[in-house]
Amino acid sequence: MPDYAFVDLRTDDSLETTLGQQARIAVDTEFVREKTFHAQLCLIQIATREQIFCADPMELDPGHSERDRSLWESIAKPAWVLHAGRQDLEVIYQTVGLLPGEIFDTQVAAALLGYQPQIGYANLVRELFDVELAKSHTRADWSRRPLPAAFVEYAAEDVQFLLGAYDTLTERLDKLGRLAWAIEDSMSLLDVALYQTDFALAVKRLKGARNLRGPARSAAASLAAWREQEALERNRPRQWIMRDAVLLDIAVRQPDSRRKLGATPGLAERTAARAGERILALLAAAANTQSDYVPPGKPDERQKAVLANMQRQVSDAAEDLGVATELIAPRKDLSSALLGNRDLRIFRGWRRALIGQRLLDLLENG
Repeated sequence: MPDYAFVDLRTDDSLETTLGQQARIAVDTEFVREKTFHAQLCLIQIATREQIFCADPMELDPGHSERDRSLWESIAKPAWVLHAGRQDLEVIYQTVGLLPGEIFDTQVAAALLGYQPQIGYANLVRELFDVELAKSHTRADWSRRPLPAAFVEYAAEDVQFLLGAYDTLTERLDKLGRLAWAIEDSMSLLDVALYQTDFALAVKRLKGARNLRGPARSAAASLAAWREQEALERNRPRQWIMRDAVLLDIAVRQPDSRRKLGATPGLAERTAARAGERILALLAAAANTQSDYVPPGKPDERQKAVLANMQRQVSDAAEDLGVATELIAPRKDLSSALLGNRDLRIFRGWRRALIGQRLLDLLENG
């Protein structure tokens, strides 16, 4: 087990002092999200070249405490090395409203060297360093206080090898001319739009809504946005506010009275009582709203041929690089491009230079 220092961030300033001298640190987090809308940040692990810190952030209040804000700013100042860091960045951004200025994701980097695209941290450590990590507390309750020592030791391992992995991966990527690719893909995770709540986009997360049209689609969009706002304000999971199947049932049937709404299978009585009038108002407004949404159609024979050609070219490019095809462009992105979407990763950065421009030409010229 690694040596580490457990830091109570409410009273201990040693971490802030240490980080002021660091250009790059390894970062991981532990959190729980089963009972809340946003994940609850419970532990942040930080490794420098000399030391590992496991810091307790649960009682900090960066929104109101100048000291706490300064602490988080010091944590965000160095460049970060993470593994599969999107969720870590999300919970930190949603907790304190800050992100670092520079990151490097070792899972992203490993994929560009031909490792499986979603390789786990323990497997990467085994591949790079021939070290087996004990993964015995993956379902721990990290909000528990005091945290058992075994939990903290496990958490410390999650940053113990990250800086070493950074060194090894960047050296290998540089030799292949792909280091800039890994940096580009890693830095894309700093787009704050990934972690902000957009009520208007909530319907896209609703399984089954993509095939609705007309008033049913408008109702589903309105109800999904309402549920998102309710979940945020009440800090509860979306499904606790209203399950997807219930929401879709209401959107399709569009009950026009409290009695009909209350008869919806699976709708909690307390939800119908508390929010019934609001739901009925949304349904009434949706009934008079003209939605221009059209469910995605099936490709015709010409489009199928174009899609097959695109897939073949992507597959060939991936084979030449020795990486997974989905790393270049997953099939769903190619299908989306076929339907007119150009706001896709394949058409940006190194992917565009590698093959994206060719695919655009193919889409435009058939």
